[in-house]
Amino acid sequence: MIVFRDPAEVPPGFGPSVVVIGKFDGVHSGHRAVIDRARVEAVSLGAAVVAVTFDRNPLALLAPDKCPESLIGVTQKVRLLGDTGVDAVLVLRFDEDFASLSADDFARVVLVEALSAQAVLVGADFRFGRGGAGTVESLTAFGRSHGFEVDVVHDVRAADRGRRVSSTWIRELLSSGDVADARKLLGRDHSVVGEVVHGLKRGREIGYPTANLSHELEGFVPADGVYAGWLIDEADASGLRPGIRYPAAISIGTNPTFDDVASRQVEAYVLDETDLDLYGHHVQLRFVDRIRGMGAFDGIDALVAQIADDVERTREILGRDQSAD
Repeated sequence: MIVFRDPAEVPPGFGPSVVVIGKFDGVHSGHRAVIDRARVEAVSLGAAVVAVTFDRNPLALLAPDKCPESLIGVTQKVRLLGDTGVDAVLVLRFDEDFASLSADDFARVVLVEALSAQAVLVGADFRFGRGGAGTVESLTAFGRSHGFEVDVVHDVRAADRGRRVSSTWIRELLSSGDVADARKLLGRDHSVVGEVVHGLKRGREIGYPTANLSHELEGFVPADGVYAGWLIDEADASGLRPGIRYPAAISIGTNPTFDDVASRQVEAYVLDETDLDLYGHHVQLRFVDRIRGMGAFDGIDALVAQIADDVERTREILGRDQSAD
């Protein structure tokens, strides 16, 4: 997959292409349904599939007070879009200059000149260009005069609830700790990615050493609690094989038993591993199911007993997860 960071990076003669445009926050099952449709259309046209997205939610610039926290970072987004089978991703920098482009200039620069679009897939509420002046109708009219068709893709909805699959819904589920239902809408495990940094080393002192993630991580952090999940190390010098998932009990919170952690901490204990050196490594944590909420315990012994139970429940949950795979 090719990644472009600016329309000017697209080489002359690139295309023809089938283009899907969106924020793609989470790259959830609704997004993938649109991309799958684009891939089918690309076969009949002999075209490449290109996902056009942004380096931030446009609201971060246009209306910061209304901008929700993103489900994933840009690096995660590009990787997940690559997993869908698109041929290229164009990540547009949504700054003041870009926001000032007229609707016609956006369509001309991105869709016609850079990507030689033959078909463009958008949602029914798609708006583009300065002040959101561009609509599906105006894009369709522009496409008629510039050689591409516009295909409006309707929402994917949950049959039992009648609610459309959306980043908002997934964010609500993660905020309540329901990573299992979020997983159903995402079509994959929700994940965060970050660098392992030094913590207070309490886990090591009680026999459960954890990898503590930097606060500068990518991905929406679920509600406080303990989760069964997977850790994937992206390096190869820690004793773990890069790219292989390892069972982990993941803790999120401020460690209320000790009450001396100022901000929420994301940390993971890799089951049955007590001598790993992950400091400085970038790891991915994938959330499978929530085990319990976060609470204070009456002393170290009670905490250790609970952690031992968390580990066993993690082992059981991930055993079922592997069987399902």
